[in-house]
Amino acid sequence: MKTIVAGREPVTATEFIELALGIDLELFTGSATESAMERAARLDVAHEVLVDLRESDPETAAYAASLLRTLPLKTQPTDRRRRRTARRPAAIGISAGSAVAA
Repeated sequence: MKTIVAGREPVTATEFIELALGIDLELFTGSATESAMERAARLDVAHEVLVDLRESDPETAAYAASLLRTLPLKTQPTDRRRRRTARRPAAIGISAGSAVAA
């Protein structure tokens, strides 16, 4: 059986939530590529929407508020991560091919 919300058939779980709840998930979760200025603007709008949503639909507002606490997944490793893996020391210990004299 197909799931149809408001006459539309969602393809992904994200689309289903957006259609069923009537909220844009990216407004509350953000994007991994957004700048600090874009993030600040998005959060301002999200908080305004959340105030209105609390009056009309408290249950959906609670879900949206929980989305604000999530972080978007980073699609590319940061420079810090690359440096850290490049500086990792070699493993210390006995290799599988060496023998220990008793």
